[in-house]
Amino acid sequence: MALNATIYKVELQISDMDRHYYATHALTLARHPSETEERLMVRLLAFALYADDRLEFGKGLSDEDEPALWRKAYTDEIELWIELGQPDESRIRKACGRSRQVVVIGYGGNAAETWWSKIGSSLARHSNLTVLDIPAATVTALVGLLQRGMRLQCLIQDGQLQLMNDTDAVAVDPVKRMVAAEPSK
Repeated sequence: MALNATIYKVELQISDMDRHYYATHALTLARHPSETEERLMVRLLAFALYADDRLEFGKGLSDEDEPALWRKAYTDEIELWIELGQPDESRIRKACGRSRQVVVIGYGGNAAETWWSKIGSSLARHSNLTVLDIPAATVTALVGLLQRGMRLQCLIQDGQLQLMNDTDAVAVDPVKRMVAAEPSK
């Protein structure tokens, strides 16, 4: 018998001072039986960091051709492709070829360090790639906010993020391993 996804309802209020983006999003996150709570919360964090009216969750673990999150232009061109964890180099290369901007958000502690030490130098040629890492202690704190129904506020200022519910707050300061070049205008 197949296991069903666990559904999480999230009301996410975002105040992003860096991008001047202010909105409330009603999100439904389906947690695949093989997805960890850590990955689920990093997906939510990725949404908060790159929130936009057209940003949407991909099929993720159940579809190899889609990222964890993406934003498409009205012409169906992929503007932003967001991967989580430690994807292999061929997947990153494919994403960089298909999308204007690619972001990889690692969160695996020592596993992320090992992945970066093996693959980091070969990724330097991708000018549209940003690689961030969320420290393991921060991910653990984010999981502490997890509930089936969540009302969260997110404040982003000077590259730092605070995710808060009624009783707790988690400060997130992503480590920037690699930052994409500014697009030419």
